[in-house]
Amino acid sequence: MADKNMERVRLLQSMAQTGLEYARDPYDRDRYRKILTVASEMAADSMAGTPGEIEMIYSREKGYATPKVDVRAVVFREGKVLLVREKSDGCWTLPGGWADVGDSPAESVTREVLEESGFVTRAVKVLAVLDRNKHGHTENLFHIYKIYLLCEITGGSARPSDETSEVGFFGEEELPELSRQRITRGQLAIMFEHYRDPGRPADFD
Repeated sequence: MADKNMERVRLLQSMAQTGLEYARDPYDRDRYRKILTVASEMAADSMAGTPGEIEMIYSREKGYATPKVDVRAVVFREGKVLLVREKSDGCWTLPGGWADVGDSPAESVTREVLEESGFVTRAVKVLAVLDRNKHGHTENLFHIYKIYLLCEITGGSARPSDETSEVGFFGEEELPELSRQRITRGQLAIMFEHYRDPGRPADFD
């Protein structure tokens, strides 16, 4: 179940960020800064980090607050899905990461696959667009949408990277320990359903 405190934190942070973007009255701006400070203090109750450290992260966010976008590649080979092992936590995930400004989702995800696994791929279909808050991930300071794209291997070979220590293909019944901040078993179950039913419409929240 989602942490209700963090749901409130993300709402307060987005209100403060958007308010600081548009407010011109100095008293209003001061109120929004105080809201940001309260959000940072609340976040520190649920996550690692001090209120000051979290407020520093939040202060770098400018403009109208919108969800961040994470892209993940779903690559199957002989009924098994491609996973990479993250050096940061020693657990496994679909290749992927933040979508970059200036790149399409397809461009972002194929770049991530190459960097993290060594495989050259082509994005062919959107399988799911999911709200990270609704799928049992570990908590995050920001609201995140996750886009899962089916990709086909066109070249390359398995090769770990600066961020990953291993590359492998796994069947649905042999999944390794997953990095819950990046992927969940429930989400992988959806991807295997798409593999078994290529005509399945895209899943979304």
